[in-house]
Amino acid sequence: MNSTATPHIGRKISRIRELRGMKQETLAEELGISQQSVSQMEQSENLEDEKLDKVAKALGVSKEAIKNFSEEAILNIIGNTYHVDNSSAVNYGCTFNPIDKIIEQSDKIEELYKKLLEAEKEKVAYLERLLDKK
Repeated sequence: MNSTATPHIGRKISRIRELRGMKQETLAEELGISQQSVSQMEQSENLEDEKLDKVAKALGVSKEAIKNFSEEAILNIIGNTYHVDNSSAVNYGCTFNPIDKIIEQSDKIEELYKKLLEAEKEKVAYLERLLDKK
């Protein structure tokens, strides 16, 4: 069995933490444990579900995302999404929260619908005035 197929939870946690630009000290603070405990956890092959839930929450991902994390998948995403321009893959990290962008777009769409509805109401009122004059 090769190393990418080994479900080493600690390594996955470590890689996700690094990809999010988070230091062990920061994760330790979020979890209320010492940096040494985080280091030991990242060397552990398995982790109990309750602890994994807390780690996932601190990292801002789901428990399943940690369990299913694959370095190959990340490299494929980066390779298929970004153009290589001599900068390192570390610079490809997402600099915004995608959920915030979705909400922002939703707000813009809602505003456009309100304007469209207002324009339609004005058009109907105008047409009613034209009919009343006849």
